[in-house]
Amino acid sequence: MRDFLKYTFASLAGLILFCSLGVGGLIFLLIAAASVDSGPQVRNKSVLTFDLSLNITDSKPATSTSQAISEALSNDNNDSVSLQTVLQAIEEATQDDRIIALYLYGNMSAGSSSSGLATLKEVREALERFRAKGKKIIAYDMEWGEREYYLGSVANTVVLNPIGSMELNGFSSQPTFYTGALQKYGVGVQVTRVGKYKSAVEPFLLTKQSSASREQTAKLLGDLWSEFSTTVSKDRKLKPQQIQAIADNQGVLLAEEALQRRLVDKVAYFDEVVAELKQMTDSDEDERSFRQISLPTYARAVESDTEKSSSNQVAVVYAEGDIVEGIGGPSSVGGDRLARQLRELRLDDDVKAVVLRVNSPGGSVTASEVIQREVVLIKKVKPIVVSMGDVAASGGYWISTYADRIFAEPNTITGSIGVFGLLPNVQKLANAQGITWDVVKTARFADSEGITRPRTPQELAVHQRVVDRIYDRFLTKVAESRKLPKQKVATLAQGRVWSGTSAKQLGLVDAIGGLNAAVEDAAKRAKLGDDWKLEEYPKTRSLEDQILKRLIGDPAAQAAETATEKVDPFTAELLKVQQDWSTLKAFNDPLGVYARLPLNLRID
Repeated sequence: MRDFLKYTFASLAGLILFCSLGVGGLIFLLIAAASVDSGPQVRNKSVLTFDLSLNITDSKPATSTSQAISEALSNDNNDSVSLQTVLQAIEEATQDDRIIALYLYGNMSAGSSSSGLATLKEVREALERFRAKGKKIIAYDMEWGEREYYLGSVANTVVLNPIGSMELNGFSSQPTFYTGALQKYGVGVQVTRVGKYKSAVEPFLLTKQSSASREQTAKLLGDLWSEFSTTVSKDRKLKPQQIQAIADNQGVLLAEEALQRRLVDKVAYFDEVVAELKQMTDSDEDERSFRQISLPTYARAVESDTEKSSSNQVAVVYAEGDIVEGIGGPSSVGGDRLARQLRELRLDDDVKAVVLRVNSPGGSVTASEVIQREVVLIKKVKPIVVSMGDVAASGGYWISTYADRIFAEPNTITGSIGVFGLLPNVQKLANAQGITWDVVKTARFADSEGITRPRTPQELAVHQRVVDRIYDRFLTKVAESRKLPKQKVATLAQGRVWSGTSAKQLGLVDAIGGLNAAVEDAAKRAKLGDDWKLEEYPKTRSLEDQILKRLIGDPAAQAAETATEKVDPFTAELLKVQQDWSTLKAFNDPLGVYARLPLNLRID
């Protein structure tokens, strides 16, 4: 039956495609798809170009032979690339004599890039290896922001447009509070939680941060800023104190000021940079630009060269997004879906080791437990190593803690060992509109799970008891898996977030390192030597899946399509609110209990 549906859908997809495009359009796309198979060419003396507005994600975009067709159907602008693709491309270019330099450009805030600092840390280290090989890196921008400069500062030559500027004013976090608005419109919110630092509920209870929340945020930002200033100052031959002085006294520097402060090497226009690159690549004067190949295109060109031939797999499984009960969607971690994937890898004899890449703020406790159980079962039969990305906290830490080894970057956000329950009700709002309810029930708590009225003290006590027991379970699991005294875990927990640096010092993670370090460690634990190949999961969606997604619409993808230019500050704040409420829609735990980071922890 499943095969029947599969082939029926494939035929239907083809019919839709034919009707939508016509014979000529279909032939054109098929020719385009065939041309993809021939592969892009890398010319001698080429410059690898790296657009910083690319969104670097954990999961891998589709790159099948039907890519041209699927991109045409999905309006894919190739504005996303996987971290593994970026790292492999830079590593290959480091050894490729045809690539003589790398050109960094673009603005992260002008595109759909949401790449976090931990992701950028790993990319930066790959760029350092490229530079150490004796190859030049040239970085140009009109406006250097801190995230762009974190990568750009690795360059041999950093260039700023004469009319451009540089923002170097430190990190900040400014959460949004909805308490006043909820009270105004008559929406009540009751909370059960454990952990004085578990501030995810504060936007619905307070109008400003609690002292505990400010304390943990200040510590986290301090760690992240210290890593940033230390790393940047080292390559710019400055002292961290000089970076701090600039942030405290200026914040934004004009081009000449940035040059005087030795933050950039040159002030020049874009055409002057192009002319220099043309000279470097021996391009003819009448050519429109220098000899170049973009990083995503180069990755496709060398993909077959980097593939290993082996029956032994090291599987990398991506857990990216909010953890939710059930299957989940394309931007969330469905507990059942990920558990099924891990189960298949456990039972696959060709898979000798598993790397779980976690880039999640957490979410459903129930879903986290389902995933963690599969991690425990894998550990009994083969090595499993966790690589923490930008954030692996709360539920993200829950699913990580039993791994054989946990890797995190210095600027990974992790910890947040705590749980909470959020119990809204609309009684006041509804009553103001003339809406009322009248319940008939057979037991005292029969209607306690609805949103039509506030919970009674007795009902809150029941819910608090559930939260307390789950929190205690969380502490026990961390103590057992990390081989730490439970009392020590209790002092580290309380819902507090930590940087990767602090987490390593506290014993919550084992090593500082990125995805490649985790992969190498997993292969070593499986005693594979050099006889293994990397496989990434989940596999990319089929063409039929992508056609269906395009036909029924994907709000997240459509929103990303509109984010092609820098938004104004007012729109930016509205988008933050929209993101917060979209996150609330993912709160589907059957117990109503969550292990998640603060709702709107953002670092600007």
